[in-house]
Parts: sequence; structure tokens; C-alpha cells
Amino acid sequence: QAQLAESGGGLVQPGGSLRLSCAASGRTLATYNIGWFRQVPGKEREFVAAITRTGSSTAYGNYAKGRFTISRDNAKNTVYLQMNSLKFEDTAVYYCAGSATTYSQLERHYDAWGQGTQVIVSS
Repeated sequence: QAQLAESGGGLVQPGGSLRLSCAASGRTLATYNIGWFRQVPGKEREFVAAITRTGSSTAYGNYAKGRFTISRDNAKNTVYLQMNSLKFEDTAVYYCAGSATTYSQLERHYDAWGQGTQVIVSS
């Protein structure tokens, strides 16, 4: 099973951009469908975006459409989440997750998780 690690979080002003990365060790990321989820304290984790193993299909949560882009570079064993036009309400811990079998928007379908990276949108 792969160990996943997110990076790229930080503090950004409203309207700004961040690119999150999800890297894998222990197993090639190309064998995983990858999802991004986010969580605010006291709330359930919610779906952000997902991408198939080959990158042929992507899916987005409603609030992410038109602002966020998920992509992957299997040669670099990395999946990216480009986030543009960030809003205060995008503040959360962002997690990447992997599933070798399922391409899904549901967190219960993912069995490999990273530790998360904090994104804070603040002026």
C-alpha cells in the first residue's frame, strides 16, 4: 500500500492561488485513482476532486468546478490540485486519498490517505 503525502498548503489571500501536490512512496501512484478531500474542524470531510489512474477522467465537487483543476504526472509519481480564485470558505485541511480499485467521490472507497495539508485563505 502506498504512503501518500500532501504538500503545498499555506496562507493565501482571497482571490489567490495555490497548487497542492500529492506524492506517493512504497507503491507507484499510477496504480491509484486519486481523490482530494477537505475538512474543516467540526464538519465532515467533503469531496473536492478525483482523477482516474491514467488521468482520462476527472470529477469535481460543485464548489470546485471552474476554480480547481486536478491533474497528474505519473512519471513524477505526483497528483496536483491547482486551486484558483480562492475564497475564505476554502480554508480547510486538504487530503489526498488513493484507491486501486475504485474511481469515486466517496471517501469510504479510498484506502490510502495522506496526513493532510492546511490551506488558510485570509486577508
